Amino acid sequence: MSWVIWALLSAGFAGVTAIAAKIGTSHLDANLATGVRTCVVLVMSWAIVFAQGVPQFDQVSGKAYLALIISGLATGLSWLCYFRALSLGPASSVAPVDKLSVVFSIILAGVFLGEALTWRHWVGGGFITLGAWIIATK
Repeated sequence: MSWVIWALLSAGFAGVTAIAAKIGTSHLDANLATGVRTCVVLVMSWAIVFAQGVPQFDQVSGKAYLALIISGLATGLSWLCYFRALSLGPASSVAPVDKLSVVFSIILAGVFLGEALTWRHWVGGGFITLGAWIIATK
């Protein structure tokens, strides 16, 4: 399957995540809800890794480990903030504002990965920003 199919699947699951997380945080502390969710993700991720065969940990470079650790820390902080936002606001507003991560990713890809950003990136990112602003403001 192409990256587009995987990205669409990711978006669909993220949509389900927002609704399930909103329901899960309605009568529960947001940090506890994040902890429960993280345990599920942890077990599921390792189950997939081991189902594919014995992992080759020795083939992972120090740079890759560092990047993955930073990614994991950022993910954890993102989830804590997301669940707190969901516990305080409507999912139909929180989720679109959270998707401003797309705009941040575009900018960071240009700065740190040297990816060439075209007018399409800027216009699309602008529309995402405008859409999030429209939804978030009353």
